[in-house]
Parts: sequence; structure tokens; C-alpha cells
Amino acid sequence: MAVDVIIPVYKPDKSFLTLIERLEKQTVPVNRIILMNTEQKYFERLIYGTSFLEKYRNVYVTHLSKREFNHGRTRRRGVEKSEASVFIMMTQDAIPEDEHLVEYLVAPLEEEGVAVSFARQLAGEESNEIERFNRAFNYPEESRIKSREDVEELGIKAYFCSNVCAAYDRKIYDVLGGFIKHAIFNEDMVYAATAMKAGYRISYTARARVFHSHNYTFTQQFHRNFDLGVSQADHPEVFEGLSSEGEGIQLLKAASVHLWKVKKKGMIPALYIGTAYRYMGFLLGKHYRSLPPRLVIKCTMNKDYWEQTGRIRSSEGIDASMGYGKTKDER
Repeated sequence: MAVDVIIPVYKPDKSFLTLIERLEKQTVPVNRIILMNTEQKYFERLIYGTSFLEKYRNVYVTHLSKREFNHGRTRRRGVEKSEASVFIMMTQDAIPEDEHLVEYLVAPLEEEGVAVSFARQLAGEESNEIERFNRAFNYPEESRIKSREDVEELGIKAYFCSNVCAAYDRKIYDVLGGFIKHAIFNEDMVYAATAMKAGYRISYTARARVFHSHNYTFTQQFHRNFDLGVSQADHPEVFEGLSSEGEGIQLLKAASVHLWKVKKKGMIPALYIGTAYRYMGFLLGKHYRSLPPRLVIKCTMNKDYWEQTGRIRSSEGIDASMGYGKTKDER
């Protein structure tokens, strides 16, 4: 089985070199590492004076401008550069815990009908207690293979999948048409939902582990959840009728109890404030079509997405004042 790894890259730091080094030491060898790098100058700044490209002969770099980057289209372009039967999507800040990541991650794809296998995310050493709990809550120790029959039980979590680290069966990917082309967020969940509705299954593979976490500020949490809300509003075929709010309330209650138990109750106010920022961002994102364009730009984490959206609609003659309609790129 040939396995390629595809990584969108932007302003990489030294931890990115750790990621590449650990990918090179996997028990299941990585065939090609395909880097979709945004802005060439930042990548060259990192590797300047090193023998990076000579040392890692299986690394292939494609440079694109910031205006070109899109969560869906950029990943699609990366997949088009791969001929492997399995490809792994990763982000530049996901660090394999050990040399068995690829081995464990691709194993579920050998089962009939499993379209995607995604890894468990562990909090890094720099993470605060709230972020550590959030990772453990969202990425438990037990693996599970999900199908469309689980939607009634799991709700929106049935479609949960993360391109922070996820392996895809290429044949199934091609049958389903790949990632959506124009995505502000959630291209992984939209793909997972499409796969499950078509009768395929999604594997959460807990023994495949990466370190990946963020200590977001309140403002960053707001912006991120605004984009999350936008993605749900744009894809009612996936998210309509499935509430995210219930999952958020459950997480808030569980985190509060945890902080009290570990004697970090001083962090509980920050937990509630952060939750308020996230919910406010999410709610505004879900209703972004009712907001003035200038306010949308202030709320989003991904301003380039909206510029791309405007260019696409202009070229296709879509009048935004007449209501929202999906362009060819968004379909």
C-alpha cells in the first residue's frame, strides 16, 4: 500500500521540521510528502542555509499565493498530485506521537467500506488545563467506527472528522468527488457526512496519535467559531437538524466539574467567558447572510475566503443583493 502525506503549509516554524523528521521514521514508510505552501518567502526563510530539500528527497513543494489558498481547493490540488492508494491529510502543527502513526492510521482502511480514518489529538506540553480537557473530551481513548446508523445516537458528532490528521481511501475519495472546492472551514466534516450518507463508514482511530492543541485567546475563539458557523450555514444538506449547541453545553458542564476536581476552580470564569465568545461567534456565523459585509470581514478568521467568494460570484454573474446562491465552485 502506497501512502502519501499532504500538508498545507503557511509560515512554518521549527516544529514543522520535527513533523517531517517523524514522518520519515514511520514503521509504514511514507511514499511522498506533498507540501502545499502558501507564500514562498516564508518557507524559504525556514529552510535557508539548510539541506532540507537534499535531505528529504521525497518532499515535493508547490508554492501558491495567499489569495489562492482555500481549505477545500488547496487540499484538492494536493490530492491531484498524489498517485497513492491512500493519502493522509495533515496540518503543519500536528506532530506524530511515535513511529506507528501511519501504521495505525491506515489500518482501518483495509476494512470494507471505511472511507476515512482520523487520529486522536493530544494536548501539547504548553497547553493549559482547559485545552487539555477539551482535547480529551473530543478525542477519547476508545476507537469507534461510525456509520449513518449512528447519526440518531451521536447527532452532529457522527460526522466529526479532522484533517489535522486523517487517512483517506483514494478510490472512495474519487467516487465521492473529493473535498468541496470552496470552503471556509469543515471540508473534512462535509466529506465525512457525504461518505456516510453514501453508505461508507468513518473510523476514529485512537491509537494513532498526534500532538495538536492551541491556547486561543477569547477573540481568536470568536473568529474561529464564526467561520465554523458560516460553514454550517453554507451546508444545510449536512448540518440542518443537527444541533451543535447541545454538545457545547455538555462540554461546558464536564469541564467545570473537571476544573473543580483538579483544584483549578480559578480557571472556571475563563472557561465561561471563552464559551460565551465561542457561542457568540458561532451564532453570528450561522446568520452571516443577515450581517453587513463589513461586519462579516471583522468577524471572520479567514478574510481571503470572502475575497475569493466575491471574485467567483462576480465572474459567474451572481447578484449577492438578490440572495445567496451557490456558485459552481461551491457545489
